[in-house]
Amino acid sequence: QVRLVESGGGLVQAGGSLTLSCAVYGTFFSTNAMGWYRQAPGKQRELVATITGAGITNYADSVKGRFTISRENTKNTLYLQMNGLKPEDTAVYYCNRPFNVYSSSTNVRYDWGQGTQVTVSS
Repeated sequence: QVRLVESGGGLVQAGGSLTLSCAVYGTFFSTNAMGWYRQAPGKQRELVATITGAGITNYADSVKGRFTISRENTKNTLYLQMNGLKPEDTAVYYCNRPFNVYSSSTNVRYDWGQGTQVTVSS
C-alpha cells in the first residue's frame, strides 16, 4: 500500500519562503508523475503543480513564478519550494500521483496523506 508523508509546513510572514517535502513509500517512484495539491478552509482541493517522471513541470497560474516543484528519485521524495508567499497560499498541502498529469483535475491514484499546514500571515 502506498503511503505519502508530507512535511515542512509552518507559519511564515507574507513574502517568506518554505520548502515542503513528500516522502513516498510502497511504490516505484521514479517514473511516476507526481503533484502537489492544497486545500484552504472552506474551499475545494486544488492542483498546485505537477512534475512528470522526466521532470517536465506545470503550475497553477496562481503560483507560477513563485513555486518550484522538483523530485529526488533516489530518495523517493517530492519537493515544493515556495517563495514570495501570500496569505492566500494558506492551506493544507498534499502530494499525490495524478490520474492525468496534463489535467488540472484533483483525481489522484493514491489515498491522501495527512498533509502539511502552511499558514501565511499578512
